[in-house]
Amino acid sequence: MTEHESARTLPGPGGSPRGGSTCARPSPRPLRIVLADDERLFRGALAALLASRGHEITAQVGDADELRAAVARTVPDLAVIDIRMPPTKRLEGLQAAVDIRQSHHDVGILLLSQSVQVTHLAELTASDVRGVGYLLKERVAGEHFLDTVGRIADGECEFDQEVLQLLLNGPRRRGGLATLSPRELDVLRLMAQGLTNPAIADQLVVTVKTVETHVGSIFRRLELPDESEGEYHRRVLAVLKYLQSRDS
Repeated sequence: MTEHESARTLPGPGGSPRGGSTCARPSPRPLRIVLADDERLFRGALAALLASRGHEITAQVGDADELRAAVARTVPDLAVIDIRMPPTKRLEGLQAAVDIRQSHHDVGILLLSQSVQVTHLAELTASDVRGVGYLLKERVAGEHFLDTVGRIADGECEFDQEVLQLLLNGPRRRGGLATLSPRELDVLRLMAQGLTNPAIADQLVVTVKTVETHVGSIFRRLELPDESEGEYHRRVLAVLKYLQSRDS
């Protein structure tokens, strides 16, 4: 799998990276999963793939109302949701994900889509990005998908590389983000991909001290609180700040 094809994740507690090929591991435990997709063949293929890893499919549904009811009834570990669902096949799945996030926060959400769609993502991640993922359907295959399922259920956050590129390199920059320098935006983009400060330094060919200076500047410019949870919490807030700016 090429770097372009792989998804990237936010760092875990304490600033350690999650995702990619070097850090995160799939959850070893069997998961209870709801599948929501109106394409029966695709849904069936996903169910078979997940069952092959020992996961239990608690429900397979074809529209957003059935999805909400299935989650309320079974309270799974994870809901895998197509963003576009009946009746209009616009954003019913994504809106249902927002509702599930609010009513069942411990249920992991893995969104699937044919194309990148960022509407409502800020609302979905308003309180916490952990336990949320977003993959393009073309990336849904084999071990990588199974690993992603485990990571999301374990509370990690993973966005497809193309989604991150749109979110972090899009033309609209408001509020504190507009004050970031091009180099600070580069650092923020790499932070969102789950890289540690030393890894960012390697990518940008600068010293770790320089990266630490940029990270501190990002936190100050975005006016992020110096919370007791430390740098990890502020790294998550930095990405959330961008997501929220796009939907405002």
